[in-house]
Amino acid sequence: SSLTFLFVFVPLVFGIYYIVPAKAKNIIIFLSGFIFYAWGEPFYICIMILSTLIDYTAGLLLARYDKNPKVRTILLLVSVVMNLSLLATFKYSSFIINNINAILHTSIPDPNLPLPIGISFYTFQSMSYTIDLYMRKINVQKNLINFVSYVTLFPQLVAGPIVRYQDVQNEIDHRTITVTKVSAGIGLFIQGLAKKVLLANNIGLLWTNIKAMDYATMPAMTAWLGILAFTFQIYYDFSGYSDMACGLGKMLGFEFPQNFNLPYTAKSIAEFWRRWHITLSSWFKSYVYFPLGGSRVSKPKIVRNLLIVWGLTGLWHGASWNFILWGLYFGILIICERFIWGKALQKLPGIIQHIYTFVLVVFGWMLFEILTVTDIITYTKALFGAGGLWDSQSFYFLSSYFILFIICAIFSGGFLQRLGTKLAARFPKAVPYSIPVVQLVLMVCCLSYLVSSTYNPFLYFRF
Repeated sequence: SSLTFLFVFVPLVFGIYYIVPAKAKNIIIFLSGFIFYAWGEPFYICIMILSTLIDYTAGLLLARYDKNPKVRTILLLVSVVMNLSLLATFKYSSFIINNINAILHTSIPDPNLPLPIGISFYTFQSMSYTIDLYMRKINVQKNLINFVSYVTLFPQLVAGPIVRYQDVQNEIDHRTITVTKVSAGIGLFIQGLAKKVLLANNIGLLWTNIKAMDYATMPAMTAWLGILAFTFQIYYDFSGYSDMACGLGKMLGFEFPQNFNLPYTAKSIAEFWRRWHITLSSWFKSYVYFPLGGSRVSKPKIVRNLLIVWGLTGLWHGASWNFILWGLYFGILIICERFIWGKALQKLPGIIQHIYTFVLVVFGWMLFEILTVTDIITYTKALFGAGGLWDSQSFYFLSSYFILFIICAIFSGGFLQRLGTKLAARFPKAVPYSIPVVQLVLMVCCLSYLVSSTYNPFLYFRF
């Protein structure tokens, strides 16, 4: 969402990409991916290259020893262990060492390694290739340039969606680029940019102000406004990036999997997670939940499987206890819906189901965003009135951001999407003219904002 990306990187990359022969397009993709990543992380591009080479080599060896189950299993384990070791070293080493020091009263030095941008995303993406190849779901990719271009697809390289090789294996080798696909990609890109620049950045200012306040004396109204602001910020920020990534993917000739489907319209926590960060949920379901037995085992083992998956989901997001707590929180809620109150929930009016789900999700985002357990407890107390119900500042925040809250709620609820569908059906001849006008207006608004504001990176870059 930076001006450099919009006016330098994108025009140069796509200008070259569209004029080179089909056989050279993957070279442009992997070179642009390296440049894109090196722009922010010039040193840690070596980690991404190493992860890529690990899985490329493992793939070749898996194909070579296709009829030797023992060797194939060893190759898979080596590949997975090496990938996870890289991830653990750079993302979790400080967390592990600090907890060891706290428990055992030791003084092991903290390496304090910087976190390479997007390491969780490209590690999972690269690993999925080796695992699927081992499970014989895909064919080996022997062309190094083609494989590297898959891992380094710059649109979704650092913040998803997590694209498995099976999603794009045909397009890696042969893809068609049409005016219709490019046009749809541009529209999706502008939609995502507008989500990020016009909605996420602006509603995020409220959370930034409230987050810096003293939680112990914070009124309940202010606390709820703050975490509600973050609820909309993270949705429009992350789904905005996913839309931009999918749009750029279309412009390159790829169809990336959908990552969001109006999650705040869900009527249960389980449904919410079928709509939110869909590619991550699908990854854990395919590579952790199903191998553990999924739902085809006894009730205690289903509970165990769900707790493992959601504990790992939390840990994937960050090396901190609050992320693990956040993951287990949703895991426990899904278990309760499945075995305790799920049937009763389905009998309630739809509006009650929506409120139940949304309130629990909002509270979950508080666990996600506030890093220390002490601050989580203090903020929870504030939510329930420990610092009073409201004060003059609470009403100032509400009046200042009321219109923006309404806009965020309308868009996240799918109301305008449904209205657009009805209008398109009623006035089909106006669609070819009205959509470009709306897109142009959104683009002008985004550029006006970007020119006059400081750079705000996407929230999921830190994962």
